Amino acid sequence: MVTNSDIIENFFSVVDPLKVDVKNPQEGVFSIDVHEVTEEIICDVLVVGGGTGGVSAALSALRTADDLNYRNVATPLVVLTEETDWLGGQMTAQGVSALDENHLVEISGASRSYQKFRNDIRARYKSNYKLVQHAQDEPWLNPGDCWVSWLAFEPRFALEEIADLLAPFEERKMLSIRRRWQAIYARAERQEDGDEDSTRITSVGFVDLESRKCIEVYARLVIDATELGDLLPMSGIKYRSGAESRAETGEPHAPETARPENVQDFTYPFVIELKPGETHVIDKPPHYDEFNSQGKFSLEGYPMFITKLKGEGDDLRIEKLPFWEYRRLISAKLFESSAYPNDLSMINWNSNDLRLQNIIDVDTHIQAERMALAKALSLGFLYWLQTEAPRDDGGIGYPEFKLRTDILGTKDGLSKYPYIRESRRIVGLHTIVESEIVVASNPGSRACLFHDTVGIGHYPVDIHGEQDVPGAAQRTRHFQIPLGALIPEDSNNYLPACKNIGTTHVTNGSYRLHPIEWSIGEAQGALAIVCLKAEIKPNQVRSNKEYLRQLQELLIDRGVPLFWFNNIPTDHPNFSAIQKAAVFDSTGFDAQSLATLHPCLNHE
Repeated sequence: MVTNSDIIENFFSVVDPLKVDVKNPQEGVFSIDVHEVTEEIICDVLVVGGGTGGVSAALSALRTADDLNYRNVATPLVVLTEETDWLGGQMTAQGVSALDENHLVEISGASRSYQKFRNDIRARYKSNYKLVQHAQDEPWLNPGDCWVSWLAFEPRFALEEIADLLAPFEERKMLSIRRRWQAIYARAERQEDGDEDSTRITSVGFVDLESRKCIEVYARLVIDATELGDLLPMSGIKYRSGAESRAETGEPHAPETARPENVQDFTYPFVIELKPGETHVIDKPPHYDEFNSQGKFSLEGYPMFITKLKGEGDDLRIEKLPFWEYRRLISAKLFESSAYPNDLSMINWNSNDLRLQNIIDVDTHIQAERMALAKALSLGFLYWLQTEAPRDDGGIGYPEFKLRTDILGTKDGLSKYPYIRESRRIVGLHTIVESEIVVASNPGSRACLFHDTVGIGHYPVDIHGEQDVPGAAQRTRHFQIPLGALIPEDSNNYLPACKNIGTTHVTNGSYRLHPIEWSIGEAQGALAIVCLKAEIKPNQVRSNKEYLRQLQELLIDRGVPLFWFNNIPTDHPNFSAIQKAAVFDSTGFDAQSLATLHPCLNHE
């Protein structure tokens, strides 16, 4: 992580996320004076950030190049960089491998490639470990049997699947993956683009966090999949951060006055094993007493292992499900394998969300201090769970919770990178606002329809942090991802592919989740190759009906839903025809023609 405020000529101050220590945060900060570039690389597409969106963008660009028979003069076609040593972002390095999704994700609520990725993770469990028969037979196996997600798993299985997906392109020399590379500067030039000036990124400079050497990558198109939108301040492309004012967005749940420091909480998840009868209490971490006295630690009324019921007789119903099962990654009862004698649960809860400690556009020393504080908060929550949490049997503390330092691949047992919920955001050709997605403004079955849809999503407005106006957290309709929100208004070769798209502070709360970020990356990777093949700019794809249709058809034929149907699976034989009929008919869809493709089609 680096900010423009840290740049003085060739001098850079850098935070290495893997080196930030809870007791000595500044161990993760170092300075580099760049006198020479030790390596120069030329490629067509540079993907900066190997998270969920970055991996998806790289795969999509490579697959699209094959589909369109695009061959470049530069080798490799795609360079993919990542500042940690794990690809996958939210689902791996950030520890959130109990995926946040919608209830239709297995059928029609995500792209086919995302669904296959998830099913291949399931297949790894089924082929590598002996499960009880009903789990082995379950097509939608959830190894954690948790209640927040249809799929929870150990991050290493996603790492293995990502490696297998990328390997063929590495072998063909189309892809170069550079781990432990962090972007530290971007060279950009202003160009005349019609009536307005436009920024073009010519190259991006990186520091190898291990060797501390500087490398520069020259690319025709740059996809920014960093978790905080790092390339925006480096390149001078316009962006927003934090909460916009109501006057700026017109949103009823935006504050009267903009609050750029009000960025969603970030979190360091951790994984614990339930070892009945044993004691594994950690040392009291820094700041514990301070956090505890503030009332930060709580189960919020949830029992640990039992289900809390309310009512009686025929009116008996569930009030609270067990905290332990919320983001459980492994349910031991599903396995006959000796590899899993006990449950494993990932802890990502309000109690370890660090609030109002923004790490965007701050000095690197402050950034490291706040990251270390977030680590202390997570370890503090673990210590509280072990020593003070109310037990179901009336006692206090669960000393039998053992911190697993191997699951997330770190010495302290915390995720390699904080779980980031909000980023810098582009000023896009279109900005998605609250009224376009929430139930209160959309009485029909779907949210606002966009002619330039390149994907779909569904998740409530989920804001972890201080809500400026009560009620910002609210339900949404099934919504689309408009291409206009993926293209900045002032750059002709920069594409965002993470949480840095054209949302607001409010709508970011719905667009930041795993399957949506995957779909954003998938759209951007395809868009990049369409632009390179036709030698046009991203905004020309959106403004030109033929190019836009080419992009949308390419995505649909690949199994990317662009229009919401609750009963048209991505593997349906008429999936493409139905999607095209819906997307390309100006009224949304023609009921009669769609019925011929699927007689039982439910338009709702």
